[in-house]
Amino acid sequence: MNFTVTNDNNYSIITSQVDKLNATNAPDLKAEILKQNRDSVNNLIIDLANTSYCDSSGLSAILSANRLCKDSSGKFVLCGLQPNVKKMIEIAQLDRVLLIVENVDAAIAEL
Repeated sequence: MNFTVTNDNNYSIITSQVDKLNATNAPDLKAEILKQNRDSVNNLIIDLANTSYCDSSGLSAILSANRLCKDSSGKFVLCGLQPNVKKMIEIAQLDRVLLIVENVDAAIAEL
């Protein structure tokens, strides 16, 4: 499985198990995000610690998570960014839009 989900009382963590988040597996991430939203999860953490590359498809999936959480009055936190992924997010200026923290513990603290 490309993504694992850990559910808690008031949030879920989606952990990427892929090295490259791209057009091949971004639809799977988006599907998991939508599933969490349908299951009434309003607070979502995506952990990309295992992911060293992200293209526009991956960024699109991440943005959809942010939008869905915002629309349901929840909070979205992105964490565990590798240098290349962080650089891509900064180039796209998404670091101004997304709540990004160092690791899962910091993400949980934000919720």
